[in-house]
Amino acid sequence: MNNNLGELVTESVNENSQNIDRVSTEKMIEIINNEDKKVAAAVEKEKNNIAAAVDLIARALKNGGRLIYMGAGTSGRLGILDASECPPTYGVSSKLVQGLIAGGEKAIRNSIENAEDSKEEAVDHLQEIDFGKKDFLVGIAASGSTPYVIGGLEYARSLGAKTAALSCNPGSKIAEIAEISIAPVVGAEVVTGSTRMKAGTAQKMVLNMLSTATMIKLGKVYKNYMVDLQVKNNKLAERAKNMIMAVSEVSYKKAENYLEKTDYNVKLAIMMLNTGLEKEEAKKELEKYEGHLADAIQHNKH
Repeated sequence: MNNNLGELVTESVNENSQNIDRVSTEKMIEIINNEDKKVAAAVEKEKNNIAAAVDLIARALKNGGRLIYMGAGTSGRLGILDASECPPTYGVSSKLVQGLIAGGEKAIRNSIENAEDSKEEAVDHLQEIDFGKKDFLVGIAASGSTPYVIGGLEYARSLGAKTAALSCNPGSKIAEIAEISIAPVVGAEVVTGSTRMKAGTAQKMVLNMLSTATMIKLGKVYKNYMVDLQVKNNKLAERAKNMIMAVSEVSYKKAENYLEKTDYNVKLAIMMLNTGLEKEEAKKELEKYEGHLADAIQHNKH
């Protein structure tokens, strides 16, 4: 662990907020907002590294691997959040994208600060899910020096698995270990060392990009619609119908009819409506093009 915290960008003192405890509420919010504006620009500078990671993640998932996030505290919770949103949004198994956190499930809701100091726990967590060579590990740590994350990345590399490091400090320890380093440098936090703020926002943005771009490459998105969403409630059923109507240019009633006919499979309903194929044939064609709806429709037009 880095004992010289003051040397880290994320632990430095922000001159713009040094008097934040003595200003009006409006000014306080303005200071925070002005600092938050810097986050997107910092993430933009890492777009090539993010893209490189997406290509490797997509390849790993196509070859039977999984995407695993690993972090402590806020970083761990953000990984779990991103992973938990993938099944309902993209219709994938909850095993495909997983988040691991130092301290285990208790740490999701309660702070267990000393848990991040154990490399051994990271290895235990990865072994519990049978992490292997085919999987891809993203180690997340704002400081870039969290032992739990270091231990996980070292173990993953020892197995021959591909890895990426997500931190908010340049030249971090985890960046040295992973194949790909993603390091949006957002600068000093409004409240010194409170990396749940700008660093956390940057990490959330990057994780959104990693999972979203990967799912697009896996054929989970058509145009900009989440055509593999799981229809679990009335709101999602209405979203599905509106999606079918927009993409296929059909009436509400027809969209509803095809949604029911396909057992609420949005992608299959769109495929049938846009090709004229019957259910089983449409399903086979989708499988033939590995779920990429645009390709399947293009080669099966009326």
